[in-house]
Amino acid sequence: MVNKKTPSAPSSTNKQRSVSLAATDHQQLLLDVFSSALADVLSSDAFPSLVRDIKRALFDRDFAAAFADERHLEAYAARWSPTRALCYASTLLAISPRLQQEDSDGDAKNIRMLCVGGCAPELAAAAAFARGTSSRVSLTLVDAAPWTRVIDLVRHRLCVAPALSKYASPAAVAANTPFVHASHLSVAFCRHNALDLSRERLAEVAGPNPLLVTLLFTLNEMYADGGLAKTTTFLRQLGEALPPKTLFLVMDSPGSYSEAAVGKDRRRYPMQWLLDHTLLGTETGAYRWEKLESHDSLWFRLPEALSYPIQLEDMRYQMHLYRILKC
Repeated sequence: MVNKKTPSAPSSTNKQRSVSLAATDHQQLLLDVFSSALADVLSSDAFPSLVRDIKRALFDRDFAAAFADERHLEAYAARWSPTRALCYASTLLAISPRLQQEDSDGDAKNIRMLCVGGCAPELAAAAAFARGTSSRVSLTLVDAAPWTRVIDLVRHRLCVAPALSKYASPAAVAANTPFVHASHLSVAFCRHNALDLSRERLAEVAGPNPLLVTLLFTLNEMYADGGLAKTTTFLRQLGEALPPKTLFLVMDSPGSYSEAAVGKDRRRYPMQWLLDHTLLGTETGAYRWEKLESHDSLWFRLPEALSYPIQLEDMRYQMHLYRILKC
């Protein structure tokens, strides 16, 4: 079983709801992908100290230190990516009717995703989406950290069938398939700081047809590291660069953790307020955003039947979904 810390009970406010899923085969298989792909770091004597270092850096909002090198990234992916991958996958599957509706080619089986600031959990979630909907997913990951090794490890385990004993029965061999076929998941990684990308480069990465763009536990980091002005510029350039009918999914920590200090008096504003002010409160003759869904606080609860080598926790987050329309 997955040993879980029991979170405090969610409040009764109508802005908060709980997402509880029964354990499914694909959820356990996804956890198996992480435990296999990152087995070396999970079994390393240095793993506990690496996790402590990352936690300390994240608490101090020193994201550069948290994601300083490949060893930190492997430890981070092994410790936090499994729960996030399951949560992201459930979110993608929940919004899949909108994704298929916005497919510009009229082929609901081909989905394009651009994940800004995302890597291992987004990759695994995209694979789960492809598996769960029988879709072909073309995924572009953009991040400033050196995630290439982690991406390669996780992608290999996603797209290659697990090794079997030489004594495996013919039935076991016949049933042994990869989590997702490589033909259903194409992945490209662009190592860039998204805040430094020009409108032209964003348009090149996004392409000409509608897609899903995600900022999953990334926007708060942008406000903290890049500042309000630079992050606002990025969001506005993103609006200029994206094709019409593109969906924009934002997930992050809820409550006071996702706040940004603004102005000389360092007054703090909620991330969601800043996001809505930038997307919905700015008039432009070229495009406009519409909000499709918004949740201040959600819970993703791990099914008890799932198994992973280390303790995992349930996950609380905020979620907002937008669509861009071009004038």
